[in-house]
Amino acid sequence: MFYTSTRDNSIRVTASQAIAQGISEEGGLFVPVELPHFSLDKISSMVSMSYIDRAKTVLREFLTDFTEDELDYCVEGAYAAEKFSSSKIAPTVNISGSKNILELWHGPTCAFKDMALQLLPYLMTVSAKKTADGKTIVILVATSGDTGKAALEGFKNVDHTKILVFYPVDGVSPMQKLQMTTQEGNNVAVCAINGNFDDAQSAVKSIFTNAEIKAELAKKNMMFSSANSINWGRLVPQIVYYFSAYCDMLEAGRIKLGDEINAVVPTGNFGNILAGYYAKQMGLPIKKLICASNSNNVLTDFLKSGTYNRNRAFYATTSPSMDILISSNLERLLYHISGENDMLVQELMNKLSDEGRYTVSDEIIKKIQSVFDAGCSAESEVDDTIKTHFDSYHYLCDTHTAVALKVYDEYVKNTGDDIPAVIDSTASPYKFSASVLNAVCSGNLPELNEFDMVDELNKITSVDVPKPLALLKDKKVRFKDVCDKEDMSAMVFKLLNL
Repeated sequence: MFYTSTRDNSIRVTASQAIAQGISEEGGLFVPVELPHFSLDKISSMVSMSYIDRAKTVLREFLTDFTEDELDYCVEGAYAAEKFSSSKIAPTVNISGSKNILELWHGPTCAFKDMALQLLPYLMTVSAKKTADGKTIVILVATSGDTGKAALEGFKNVDHTKILVFYPVDGVSPMQKLQMTTQEGNNVAVCAINGNFDDAQSAVKSIFTNAEIKAELAKKNMMFSSANSINWGRLVPQIVYYFSAYCDMLEAGRIKLGDEINAVVPTGNFGNILAGYYAKQMGLPIKKLICASNSNNVLTDFLKSGTYNRNRAFYATTSPSMDILISSNLERLLYHISGENDMLVQELMNKLSDEGRYTVSDEIIKKIQSVFDAGCSAESEVDDTIKTHFDSYHYLCDTHTAVALKVYDEYVKNTGDDIPAVIDSTASPYKFSASVLNAVCSGNLPELNEFDMVDELNKITSVDVPKPLALLKDKKVRFKDVCDKEDMSAMVFKLLNL
């Protein structure tokens, strides 16, 4: 299998080249030239497999320049039992009727990013040996909260890599911030920026394509790559868990082979739901992909109207990992839906950069709407959803999952489409203890610090506290740097000691 760029489809690179490089030279994102097809018989054969074997079955089709031994090394290392608190790795929990919660947060950082970022360092090191000529790979990350910690944890002390993470100073939860600033490892660094996630992400993309900066790194035998979902190696592992969830539902007798399901995904950068789109295109019986947004509903508006407009108010919400107005992975969808029209994608991305908005043709938005639905949840509805699901089903969810549950309830109410649905749960409720405790207590929140809130939430709900979060209490803060977005390039050199 070869990969091309969304902005220049004359390009052909291998999987290892796409992963090591991260982003195409002209700024486009790597996508498969063609997708593999999974028959119902093949899907049926995966039901009895472990998550590791399901992952190998899917990834083998995409990583065709990896040997079988290399694939085994990567997948078995990433999803080793001691790293995850569930033997299923990503269990699917039925809470009521058609609602099946896909819990993606049982990894070491208690967020869905672990599903990809435990694997990416393995993919990266194997890819670098094939393509990077012994260079040190500098992983540059912008995060809205979860990617940063998951990438730091995945890449810590990995030979021939360094990882630099930038996060919005007031745009992550206290627990997310503590996870990043206390990170261990001799090759890691973290810096806050005065701005939001979009500022950090735009600056990172600019640094990636800056010829002068790349030349300076090359003098030190270094090269940039990415751990954000602009990197194909971050996205491809996410395809696996849609197949796995379907297999779990087959195994539990909730569906029969060939039955369609809906998938509901809380997303800001569009990567998680795009992985579901790839799974559908590969043959997984997904009827609708339902995109759930918070108050920063730029994706909902686009999927309803065909106009993408980031020129709007930015809201800091209780679901900060979705506080995003520039959704990078939408570029990949536009490339596929437009019939691989790289010139159109480049034109639209230039408009987004220059004017902050673009509008696609009626034909393109109709094609998108045949696959996707969308909705958004107001802040006040998030609290109500958390409390309702805890009171009714004794199921405690975080704020991002609550957004998805609210949007799904509205979707069923408006359409009557109540076939079995997989609803992505992207983080442990304890990563957002203040918000979740506030919801469960109906706003009667006592004055408590972060870890007292964790204890109080555990006391009220009897839901176990994930060990990695409990252990943060006594960790020392290592990283206190803050910079303006305009100074991120200089900070990169400072953090690399160059």
